[in-house]
Amino acid sequence: MKSILYLGILCLIGLAGCNEAKTPSIPATAGQGGTRTVEPTNTAVNVRDRTETAKTPIDQNENQSDINLTATIRKRVVGTEMSTDAHNVKIISQEGHVTLRGPVKSPEEKAQIEAIAREVAGKEKVDSQLEVNP
Repeated sequence: MKSILYLGILCLIGLAGCNEAKTPSIPATAGQGGTRTVEPTNTAVNVRDRTETAKTPIDQNENQSDINLTATIRKRVVGTEMSTDAHNVKIISQEGHVTLRGPVKSPEEKAQIEAIAREVAGKEKVDSQLEVNP
């Protein structure tokens, strides 16, 4: 009977800990003072990504040549000095064709990633859907 009571108390403590709001806050820009809460604004991107034509990393083929193709491109992208966003772009290979998706910080990063992918996969086998998001 005591164990049920202890278990109930632990559940109540756990529920109380989950009650805190988890909204991110970022420092305000200069001159505004304090902090402000920023709501995620990627709803439109998420809706777009749910369409059946949008490729996601789940679409990556599991044959060894496509895995190697993606790994080679990823290794070269990560080996360059670019933003974290650029290092995290989605690289999806299917039957030797590469799809690049995700945000990058500048047109230069976009061009650099596309050049790497075209050099590795072939000029005509790259579909770039990269977005510049400064």
